[in-house]
Amino acid sequence: MEQYYGEIAGVGTAICWTATSMFFEAAGKRIGSLSVNLIRLVMAFLLLGSVTWITRGLFIPLDASTHNWILLALSGLIGFTIGDLLLFQAFVVVGARISMLIMALSPPVAAIAGWIILDETMEYSAILGMVITLTGIMMVVLNKPAKDANGKKAKFKDWFNNPVGLLLAFGGATGQAIGLVLSKKGMADYDVIASTHIRVMAGAIGFMIVFFFMRRWHKVFAALKNGKGMLFTSGGAFFGPFLGVTLSLVAVKFTSAGIAQTLMSLTPVIIILPSVFIFKEKVTLREIVGAFVAVGGVALFFL
Repeated sequence: MEQYYGEIAGVGTAICWTATSMFFEAAGKRIGSLSVNLIRLVMAFLLLGSVTWITRGLFIPLDASTHNWILLALSGLIGFTIGDLLLFQAFVVVGARISMLIMALSPPVAAIAGWIILDETMEYSAILGMVITLTGIMMVVLNKPAKDANGKKAKFKDWFNNPVGLLLAFGGATGQAIGLVLSKKGMADYDVIASTHIRVMAGAIGFMIVFFFMRRWHKVFAALKNGKGMLFTSGGAFFGPFLGVTLSLVAVKFTSAGIAQTLMSLTPVIIILPSVFIFKEKVTLREIVGAFVAVGGVALFFL
């Protein structure tokens, strides 16, 4: 079982991303996605600091080396601030579905970055598992056709008529992948929760700088007064940058960046279950087949 710690943590991360996506969707509708992004990181910073203060006697990880601080902070800025900003803008420009399709490129980008930065290699069975898993994910993501501004179904080729939106989505995928690889290099043998704390801290500071230049602080203060919005944000902060990011570092610590990122990309598949049982949405045959294909790919990582 110990040899699969990374893979198990990767699946656990995807489950956390599923929960946090539902919390943040509800929160974003009430207080705005940008405000949610900043507040969730501040909440996670306080949660992580409380845990490290209890377990290690340090609220701020002052025992981290310069190597830890520089690379983990850089991974937080690239992954949380830059990557998330690009992805959320891609949602606006080309929509969530095509953005998530492009985000499926994150695992191979992580594998390439892991090879360049960490000198990691993947076995052929792992590469095959990545391809099969991503195929299943794309089947689920592409299940429903996009709609244009008039509500009409757009043809598949029309999805790619906006190169700026595609570049934004790819930037989000790249930011997530490189942030993960840098976090592995920066963490080394250092404490996982403290490493997550540094990443979250850097991401929060990055968003604060963005809010300063965008002059959006008034929206944050207004969001703090929205009870339901803050409640949903709290849930998302727990399952996202607190528990989810911590599990992602466990995943990347015990397995390669490519495998970890592939397993963490399972959210579109895992979210099918709550969509059916909680939101009573209908599931198509294509989504079911795509889910089985993705699970089959994941199984190869455990053989």
